Amino acid sequence: MSGLALDIARLAAPMAIAWSVGFLLPRTGFARRVSDVPNERSLHEAATPRVGGVGIVAATLPFMLLQGDEIFILAACAAFLAVVSLIDDMRSLPIEVRLPAHALAATVAVLAVPIDHAYAPVVAVLAVIAIVWATNLFNFMDGADGLAGGMALIGFGALALASWETLPPLAWTAAIIASAALGFLLLNFPPARIFMGDAGSIPLGFLAATLGWLGIAHGTWPAWFPLLVFSPFVADATVTLIRRALRGDAVWRAHRSHYYQRLVLHGWTKTRLAVSAYSLMLAVAASACLALRQGGYSAYAIIGAWTVSYAAIFIAIDLHAPSTGAPRGRAAHGIRKK
Repeated sequence: MSGLALDIARLAAPMAIAWSVGFLLPRTGFARRVSDVPNERSLHEAATPRVGGVGIVAATLPFMLLQGDEIFILAACAAFLAVVSLIDDMRSLPIEVRLPAHALAATVAVLAVPIDHAYAPVVAVLAVIAIVWATNLFNFMDGADGLAGGMALIGFGALALASWETLPPLAWTAAIIASAALGFLLLNFPPARIFMGDAGSIPLGFLAATLGWLGIAHGTWPAWFPLLVFSPFVADATVTLIRRALRGDAVWRAHRSHYYQRLVLHGWTKTRLAVSAYSLMLAVAASACLALRQGGYSAYAIIGAWTVSYAAIFIAIDLHAPSTGAPRGRAAHGIRKK
């Protein structure tokens, strides 16, 4: 087999595995134990298996173990989080169990990938906090058909492209995750046949942050690059959390006030939301790669432009889709409460 054919096979295998697991698991008794059953807070009508994350993990972690010592440790941490999160999918663990697990994995990851900086201890502490937040925000944003899968495909794809020439192990790892996300997305695009579940969204958020950290530590990109790549999720989750905290809401409890949720609650179809989100994600990822290549003032201009754009988008949603908590019509079905 030629080198090109081998590379194509390496990229296609995670997609095939993720799709196969996601296709077969719903036909087993295990799927019933992790089904997302509609309740008073749900917006989907039928019980849907939360097994997509199992397929993503099965499709990515074995390949990650072949990419070097640092990535091996990140894969081990992601596997640990996947196990904890799968138990959470099955039995609903309290936050007092989940959050320490996230913090432990983040701490191990940062210690395994040290950074050369004058204030390394302070930077490391901030990195742990950021990784814990990213681990959870991906889960917060996994509430609509095709949304988290699309962000994983486009976000990790951008990380792969940006590191292809400078840090091949990171690039291959990101490409493998993007491939697995595509396999899952084939079953999760509206109308979704499976959901990702915490067993998928938690490890994906963790890997988005830790691969970003790995690139920073090796000088592949500045800190703003992975933040900008995943900013469609970062912006919505962060602004929503701040708004809820200012209102005195219990920020760890499920709710329906994310901006993407409010669009569906006020009439957007699941397909319209997914396609619009993909357009935004692709535009952000492309501009992030351009900013990384251009550097200097061009990068700051692109970052500033997206900051203004997000503010404008959120203000428009606040004006036209205020947070009411009540779905409007059948278009609201298919989005899960997070």
